[in-house]
Amino acid sequence: MGSLFEELEAREATAQARVEEIEAELAELSGKLELARESLARLRIARETVAEVLAEMTPEKSAVGVDDDWPTVGEPVASAYAGAERRVIGVLTVPKWRPGMGAEVLPRVYRDILEVVADAPGPVRAKQIVPRIGLPAETGKIEGTRSKLKRLVERGWLDEDTPGMFTSARRRGSDLPNSR
Repeated sequence: MGSLFEELEAREATAQARVEEIEAELAELSGKLELARESLARLRIARETVAEVLAEMTPEKSAVGVDDDWPTVGEPVASAYAGAERRVIGVLTVPKWRPGMGAEVLPRVYRDILEVVADAPGPVRAKQIVPRIGLPAETGKIEGTRSKLKRLVERGWLDEDTPGMFTSARRRGSDLPNSR
């Protein structure tokens, strides 16, 4: 009968180990859940704050080029999200480059990116720019910077002759942007 008790003790030890393993997983998931809840709360607060600011703003219509088919600032518009409403802010953070337009029209991070690219001896990659604009060299920061670089290319501020390699936009004489 000694072997039956030994078998039960072994099974009990295995079950105890499994319980401890699941408790550890539960503790880890509880930590992740708490972080996700905090992130959700911050996003809700941000959305509510933006909604308050937009509600306080008075919508302005320009006398030139207003199309009645397009929503105006603050006007609710249909969304791809079922039953949700989104408000049009009406701000283009990176405008399309035009002759005479300087980098001062861009948000600070975009101006920093343009400065790093302009100072580089040749084409640069997003992962080379990230530390030079004061961000940690993490995948998320690199990808975010890459999307900003692509946006600058699309809007005429930078060139990308080789995929992933960015340079200052080459323009003719008087077309050069005032970057500083």
